[in-house]
Amino acid sequence: MKKIIVFCLLASFVVSCGAKKGVAKKKASNKAKTEQVVRKKEPRNHSETGSKEEVVNGVEVRITSTDEYIALFRPIAQEEMRLYGIPASITLAQGILESNSGRGRLAVEANNHFGIKCHDWTGDKIYHDDDADQECFRKYNDSKYSYRDHSLFLSQRSRYAALFKLKKEDYKGWARELKKAGYATDSKYPDKLISLIGRYNLHKYDEEVLGDVYVKYEEEIGEFSMYYVEKGDTLYSLSKKFNVSIDELKDLNNLNSTVLSVGQKIRINKNGTETAVVGANPKMAVKAMKVNRSHTVEKGETLYSISKLYDMSVAELQKMNGLSDTALNIGQELQVKPAN
Repeated sequence: MKKIIVFCLLASFVVSCGAKKGVAKKKASNKAKTEQVVRKKEPRNHSETGSKEEVVNGVEVRITSTDEYIALFRPIAQEEMRLYGIPASITLAQGILESNSGRGRLAVEANNHFGIKCHDWTGDKIYHDDDADQECFRKYNDSKYSYRDHSLFLSQRSRYAALFKLKKEDYKGWARELKKAGYATDSKYPDKLISLIGRYNLHKYDEEVLGDVYVKYEEEIGEFSMYYVEKGDTLYSLSKKFNVSIDELKDLNNLNSTVLSVGQKIRINKNGTETAVVGANPKMAVKAMKVNRSHTVEKGETLYSISKLYDMSVAELQKMNGLSDTALNIGQELQVKPAN
């Protein structure tokens, strides 16, 4: 009996100790959990915060539209035009296209608006997937330096020398020559620039810089229209399109053969007084010479406003162009009354 009592007492003691150890372990475990600290990682740059801010003239800005982009960078593009002779319209159109109106990654994180790669660059860099994975692009402290570097990039490289032989008013020529010189690989690059310039009336910023010189240029080329050869064009098709003979076209352009190349400039004489200035601002051309026979519809224009510009009635415009209503599209070509 004594042995049984001793055994029960020992068993009770062991169970009691085990329970105490379990409680101690549980308390220790709870204590460890309450002492754990989670530190929030601080963001390192704009891309991690989702911010769309970049630096323009020393001020951080968040660009939300193309109109905002133009308002911000127009003065910078015009100043670059005064200093380096690059049309503000071309610079702005390239900036809009290359940077997605200032909302692309290179613009937001590197203030790089023209996609200029590192090349011999010794400044800060950013790596970004483009034609190849993780290519090196230049990084600027301020977007205005991107615009200046764009001017230097074009003006100091011999392959872009042909650009600076063009008239500053000839933004279509600049757009095509940029592609020809190898600035972009996209075959539609010139068309995209020209479309942006037309859609947002960017050429008016060239006019503001040039002033009276812009009008004088229209006077100089008033006798002729300039046509840029497109895919599929031949001298025969152009002769029919502009109602001139093949021999006249060859004489006007000093051509020894009938071979044409895409983007080539062709001068076209349309019977002396009945001429058109292709690629010029119609309003300025009429002010200078009153010689236009065609008009490219711009943003905000109507048949009524165009009829007043060329001293015609709306009915005359509709009849001449086979229009059944007054609806117009930006970029649409309209035939207008010959100048007197």
